[in-house]
Amino acid sequence: MTTKITPELVKEHGLSAEEYSRIKGLIGREPTLVELGIFSVMWSEHCSYKSTRAHLAKLPTKAPWVIQGPGENAGVIDIGDGDACIFKMESHNHPSFIEPYQGAATGVGGIMRDVFTMGARPIAMMNALRFGEPEHPKTRHLVDGVVRGIGGYGNCMGVPTVGGEVNFHRSYNDNILVNAMCVGLARTNRIFKSAAKGAGNPVVYIGSKTGRDGIHGATMASAEFSEDSQEKRPTVQVGDPFTEKLLLEACLELMETDAIVAIQDMGAAGLTSSSAEMGDKGGSGIELDLDKVPQREADMTAYEMMLSESQERMLAVLKPGREAEAARIFKKWELDFAVIGITTDTKRLVVKHKGQVVADMPITALSDEAPKYQRPYEKRAPANGKVEYASGKPILESLKTILASPDMASRRWVWEQYDHTVMADTVQIPGGDAAVVRVHGSNKGLAITTDVTPRYCKADPYEGAKQAVAEAWRNITAVGARPLAITDNLNYGNPEKPETMGEIVAGVDGIGDACRALDFPVIGGNCSLYNETNGEGILPTPAIGGVGLMADVNRMATIALKREGDAIIVIGETRGHLGQSIYLREIEGREDGACPPVDLVSERKNGDFVRILIETGRCDTAHDVSDGGLLVSLAEMALAGNLGLEIGIAGETTESVPFFFGEDQARYVIAVAAEHTQDIIDEARDRGIFVTALGKTHAAETLRVTNEGEIALSELRSAHESWFPDYMASEEVPVTN
Repeated sequence: MTTKITPELVKEHGLSAEEYSRIKGLIGREPTLVELGIFSVMWSEHCSYKSTRAHLAKLPTKAPWVIQGPGENAGVIDIGDGDACIFKMESHNHPSFIEPYQGAATGVGGIMRDVFTMGARPIAMMNALRFGEPEHPKTRHLVDGVVRGIGGYGNCMGVPTVGGEVNFHRSYNDNILVNAMCVGLARTNRIFKSAAKGAGNPVVYIGSKTGRDGIHGATMASAEFSEDSQEKRPTVQVGDPFTEKLLLEACLELMETDAIVAIQDMGAAGLTSSSAEMGDKGGSGIELDLDKVPQREADMTAYEMMLSESQERMLAVLKPGREAEAARIFKKWELDFAVIGITTDTKRLVVKHKGQVVADMPITALSDEAPKYQRPYEKRAPANGKVEYASGKPILESLKTILASPDMASRRWVWEQYDHTVMADTVQIPGGDAAVVRVHGSNKGLAITTDVTPRYCKADPYEGAKQAVAEAWRNITAVGARPLAITDNLNYGNPEKPETMGEIVAGVDGIGDACRALDFPVIGGNCSLYNETNGEGILPTPAIGGVGLMADVNRMATIALKREGDAIIVIGETRGHLGQSIYLREIEGREDGACPPVDLVSERKNGDFVRILIETGRCDTAHDVSDGGLLVSLAEMALAGNLGLEIGIAGETTESVPFFFGEDQARYVIAVAAEHTQDIIDEARDRGIFVTALGKTHAAETLRVTNEGEIALSELRSAHESWFPDYMASEEVPVTN
């Protein structure tokens, strides 16, 4: 209470002089140290979105099936029959770089709490991971720790991790990305929100005890890294999945009663954000007595308790008189339960400790009055120009090289660390276009994917963001599901740099335009900015997590070829776009040219047609064409089904390199019974869809290309499957930094 607030202390809390002056004006005096800490986390980029709020408001968030859009712990969509799907994706980037195991593990735990605090049982996890160059001295250690952290937490919780992304690029050498997505199921009439309405209601603390871990985690996540980043390890939270499992079951049991007014996860900024946000949403005030907070460490200060990000904790507001009932439930599950406050009609957050008021401020000062910046931005011209290529290397040799490259090699080593079949409802396991998880007790399925191509976003932030949404839509469509909604995770560098802010604005605009065209609303998300180290930023990486609904999982398509003699058909036009392609990078060592343009009309038209074929039972094998182009997609289908292919070049593009490795969008490869081929081609053309018959499957386990020779599937499989395990086993992975 007596700590003098100096300009240096204000700066240490991540606040500018102007922001501090504004704080004094809002509360009418100098803040206490506790109040300074509270403002620092609530006004941090991580919690307030002060650089992006003005732009995020432009995103489409509504549709007839959207029950809850942005603004709650997670978004909610109606999937029929009284069922709701609740999902969100969030980042844990900075913590995972400092302490990869705990950073990734607590990222998984935090996103699960966001979902089950809404009343849903988590049924699936996804993750989107980006690491630095494989040769970088830290990369192997970071991959090992992050993968073990995700698997360790998710496996202990008994929630399947069903897919995701893993990519490598030098821009992530000192700032990896760990984005975690959770999908849950609830009943539409049992959805819980965080608005603490009314006065005189008890505020209760449930879960683990509060410790000193994670203090100022939200502030750390809102700043660039520097050479002393390792010293920030104390700001990384420590997770306990076994406690979280108990907390999940206890919360769901309490939710079976009618005792809850509001409930919120204690995530970033812990007790501060949960209490302030609940009071603000409910239009009420909250008074807390920190002496009643369960603590696992001695002599904790009010500052430490309010800013701790200890894991496995929730804050709830109950109806008066229901405390004993709730306490019995949490005692049964061996969790802490304490009444630590009360709602008021003052619209103020009041915090008491040891008989003193250590904080007293308007709740709206922490939320509505948080800075909302219109930062200056510069939209750079997209990369352009026709890409020339060297055509000397045989295409099948190039294919083998690409399939064995770090970004294109099989991720089996990663997903085999995860339990992807627990709960017994995983219908499509990792390795396909989208995971499919059955809605328990029904034939309905949820298709889930995460997608973004950062090199496209660097070449053209607007078109690259459009492509991320379009690819998520394609991946869901390719398994036979109808895309319903997305959550986004916007990973960018320092928004105070006009060029970076230009990437953010263009990315939001691209996402918005794609979502409107594809009827694919944004129902929640996360912004992770300041992903820079010593002034060097990451590639713009607006990761998209998509969810779709499949009426009957028995009509699901997979990428694996299934029958000898099936016709191979390409839906969508192949023009041979090589700019920013995997071919250029892996074969010619270049990252240049324009990224492929995204025609959203063609995306929707082509995808709707493919989905009709799957839903009507005429197609059970489909794969979208993305990284690596057409020949990579065909090879992946052959390897998945262990069935050979015989194909040729068709259409206007006759040069083999652009035809087979170009990354034109809005394309799918399907395999259908030979007798249906002409009917499908005629139907596509009647709909104005570009369609090409490319070849057929054959019994020989080879990939044969007219005028180019053939290669054994065993040779491709060896190259494709060996990179990851060889890389991780090539030398001992250190367990400490």
